[in-house]
Amino acid sequence: MIYSLTGKISVIEQNLAVVECGGVGYACRATVNTLATLKVDSEARLYTYMAVREDAVELFGFADLQELNCFKMLISVSGVGPKAAISILSGMTPQAFALCVASGDSKSLMSAPGIGKKIADRIVLELKDKIAKENLSVKSDALIPVATSSNSVSEAISALMVLGYSNTEATKAIAGMPADTPTDALIKAGLKNLAKF
Repeated sequence: MIYSLTGKISVIEQNLAVVECGGVGYACRATVNTLATLKVDSEARLYTYMAVREDAVELFGFADLQELNCFKMLISVSGVGPKAAISILSGMTPQAFALCVASGDSKSLMSAPGIGKKIADRIVLELKDKIAKENLSVKSDALIPVATSSNSVSEAISALMVLGYSNTEATKAIAGMPADTPTDALIKAGLKNLAKF
């Protein structure tokens, strides 16, 4: 499995970037957000996911691990393939996606091409379930702050968990923030703190 690619970007097309590594050009399907961070003839690192099917092997590249984690969560939902996941993540940042799932906002997911109400509802339902299951595996004392906190704090913790952090890490990252802080501000502050850790 290829974890990441680091090299010169030789081609950028719609939903595609080619990374030159050791004389080989790796074509990576990518989101609009990732492509916006790349420039032809400049060095870049893409975190990758390799999708192997009977008729094709495709490489998907992401500018950061948060976007890759969201992609992996999306394709784990029944009926959501890599192309649909790329479509969703091209229309929103990983933070916005996490907020949609945490707050049950399936309408925002429907703004992506090819995503209907059924699929959007299933994404929210299945990923919320995954977060709930992850909560069960965490020690009960780590869950106390979530139970006693405001709705925005609970949503922010859920959103950070969608991005791949554990309940304990997410809770620690936003500890001490005022309870009336908006959810999106909590997520941003939490991500900054997690980067420091």
